[in-house]
Amino acid sequence: MRYSIVVPAWNEAAFIGESLERLREAMDGVSGHVGELVVVDNNSTDATAEIAREGGARVVFEPINRIARARNAGAGVAGGDAFVFVDADSWCSARLLQTALDRLAGGRTVGGGSTIASDRPVSGGARRGLDLWNRIGTTLKLAAGCFVYCRRDAFEAIGGFSEKVYAGEEIFLSRALKRWGRRRGLAFEVLDEDPVVTSVRKIDWYTPAQLARQTALVLLPGALYSKTLCRTWYDADNRRDG
Repeated sequence: MRYSIVVPAWNEAAFIGESLERLREAMDGVSGHVGELVVVDNNSTDATAEIAREGGARVVFEPINRIARARNAGAGVAGGDAFVFVDADSWCSARLLQTALDRLAGGRTVGGGSTIASDRPVSGGARRGLDLWNRIGTTLKLAAGCFVYCRRDAFEAIGGFSEKVYAGEEIFLSRALKRWGRRRGLAFEVLDEDPVVTSVRKIDWYTPAQLARQTALVLLPGALYSKTLCRTWYDADNRRDG
């Protein structure tokens, strides 16, 4: 099966080099499938695009700074029959990638996600928060944005990621894929055997209260449609510099 890994990236020069290197290692460890790596430069002002090209990725440009638009732009140029969306500060193992692709190729899965592990040790509170999300994701079958995989035909049929929201677009996609798959007898799965690794840099940028507020927004009706309320997803470059 042909697959495309799509990486949305906005001012990710500090992280994307290592992430792409690890993704390449995972791709090299996969058998029975042929993949490509697509990075979407979401109007970066740093060296993100240059680093991505040096890392062997195909780079496309999306001028409007919104994560859903970046993900959809990558899917729009990708050539795979399956899509794997991975954040620019995250990476998956060959085992996780192989499992996801095998499930899709088997014809009984529409898509899914994975549990999450941090890229470094974290405090007890952060650890409990991560564990809580993993329980919610596996119980409710909701994919975390740092790793989402799905069939191309399903993705296109539901219209891709919702561009009406500024965050949480993976939740909307998970629900839409589950509905599409249910009508066709296809499962939506959150894999828990080998978690995707993601950066916990936001712990350094924000207070616990700010992070709790960000998490609560996902549950607040209408909040995800406001860029102002979702600003912690869109000021990462300022936090990195400050």
